[in-house]
Amino acid sequence: MAGLLDTIAMIKPLDRGAMAEARSRQDTLTKPPGSLGRLEELSIRLAGIQGKSIPQIRHKAVITMAGDHGVVVEGVGNWPQEVTAQMVYNFLQGVAGINVLARQAGARVVVVDMGVAAELKNHPQLIVKKIAPGTRNMCLGPAMTLEQAARAVESGIEVVAAELAKGLDIVGTGDMGIGNTTASSAICAVMTGEPVAEVTGRGTGISDEQLAHKIEVVKRALEVNQPDRQKPLEVLAKVGGFEIGGLVGVMLAAAAHHIPVVIDGFISGAAALIATALAPRLLDFLIAAHVSAEAGHKRLLKHLGLKPLLDLEMRLGEGTGAALGIFLAEAAAKILAEMSTFDEAGVSDKAEEEK
Repeated sequence: MAGLLDTIAMIKPLDRGAMAEARSRQDTLTKPPGSLGRLEELSIRLAGIQGKSIPQIRHKAVITMAGDHGVVVEGVGNWPQEVTAQMVYNFLQGVAGINVLARQAGARVVVVDMGVAAELKNHPQLIVKKIAPGTRNMCLGPAMTLEQAARAVESGIEVVAAELAKGLDIVGTGDMGIGNTTASSAICAVMTGEPVAEVTGRGTGISDEQLAHKIEVVKRALEVNQPDRQKPLEVLAKVGGFEIGGLVGVMLAAAAHHIPVVIDGFISGAAALIATALAPRLLDFLIAAHVSAEAGHKRLLKHLGLKPLLDLEMRLGEGTGAALGIFLAEAAAKILAEMSTFDEAGVSDKAEEEK
């Protein structure tokens, strides 16, 4: 727990001075003030996170964490558990959706085995932080022990520490795990107080009958475990997943090192609910890439007070939305850094002329 508590203590408020300087520069660029809308807001927040009046985004990574879920035995989806391991191999071969979009954004993909229910073959690009070969069935009791939950979070912190040595200016969060929308729905219901039926969605595309069953499974897990939202690590242990815990650690560690975090969809959002409950200051470091088509994601983002950059009706996960968000964040930073001011360009400023 020491690593976790130390990391939380390192998260400081945004640099208001850097934000004021960034805002001042935005107001002098060769454009009507505010005409680039949320890109301007984003550049100013990046300045506050990095503590630089002109933030820089060169080294980019999407950390995609994989883990299996014992609750799949309850028949909550259409895909067999073996798909988690198969998709990890797909990531490592560089041919999955996240690989394509990360290449487009110029970001490296960091693949982490947090708890895949298979012994994966050694691969130079696979980081193994396996807590256990999948969680237990949360309908029968806690998905993991409190110690395992803490280890999962601390493993995420360790992954970020290793990535810092390679250069890291922004990080995106991604996931892979058959059954993880069920765990995320449970976390979302507990942490937001929303009804289970309102935050439980179709995942990989289940029928109405399957959705009704999935909602009952989540309700049963909550009844059995009685998670308390005032104890976020306990919520993670009772109804979460190893990859969700790892993402909690990624978010906390990034914020502790003044690195903006672009969160992906519903699973990353569930991790953000746990992480911000552990460290409320973290919220200022989070950028919501998009709102997914998953039922609870919009409610989750509203609870956090995060406004998504995009709404493309995506629901793939993996970090695909985060990769697009990283692209937009870099664009925002480049506008602030590379666009000329009225003085630099020798262009008349209408506001100055009217004085």
